[in-house]
Amino acid sequence: MFVAILVGLVVGVGSFMPLIFGMNKARVATPTSNLGHAGSLLLGVLLSFVILGGAMAICAFFFRDVAIPFVLSEAAGLVAAAVAFGISKNVRK
Repeated sequence: MFVAILVGLVVGVGSFMPLIFGMNKARVATPTSNLGHAGSLLLGVLLSFVILGGAMAICAFFFRDVAIPFVLSEAAGLVAAAVAFGISKNVRK
């Protein structure tokens, strides 16, 4: 179960990376760009959900006995990454 929790934390932190990518792409978007501001942010959210949902489905299909700890640690990793990102952005300013 410890391995499932550890892998869930890693996947949760990794699923935050598309959100950072989408935010950076939205920041450099011009008014005439094809992707636009909201498009790049929504693409980041979609990729994040795909990573979370795909990992959750794989865990539930192959390792059903540790699915709940995996999913909870996955969510905790995503929240921890978001909090760490927000704090680091506020400290840098």
